[in-house]
Amino acid sequence: MFIGEYNHTIDEKGRLAIPVKFRGDLARGAVVTRGLDASLFLFPKEEWDKLASKLASLPLGQSNSRAFARLMLAGAMDVEVDKQGRMIVPEFLRQYAGITKTVVVAGLYNRLELWDTERWTAYKKATEAEVGNIAEQLGALGV
Repeated sequence: MFIGEYNHTIDEKGRLAIPVKFRGDLARGAVVTRGLDASLFLFPKEEWDKLASKLASLPLGQSNSRAFARLMLAGAMDVEVDKQGRMIVPEFLRQYAGITKTVVVAGLYNRLELWDTERWTAYKKATEAEVGNIAEQLGALGV
């Protein structure tokens, strides 16, 4: 299970150190892909396989299904965590997320999200300002 928020730096080769507490869950393989809200999603291989299967079963006749599957699947890359606990974030994904130097690694139960620090700060500030409304909407769904 991934939880917590960590600040890291990405080097000139695109290597990002993964927080120590998450490395074991990624040791058997991982997949990084385009995420939502200008972030990247990093899944352990087992979790990725579950999501990819669901995406592959979306109806081909619906344009939104095709678009979402393309976003997630075509942008996905297998990654490995090296002996120093680093992984390479592909250039095209760094560009998508606006990641240049500092990165927030956020744990979200079954995945990690990788954010440019400035984007994360702005997103978090906007979300915190709306937390009451968000809680009410989730409450209506039984959460």
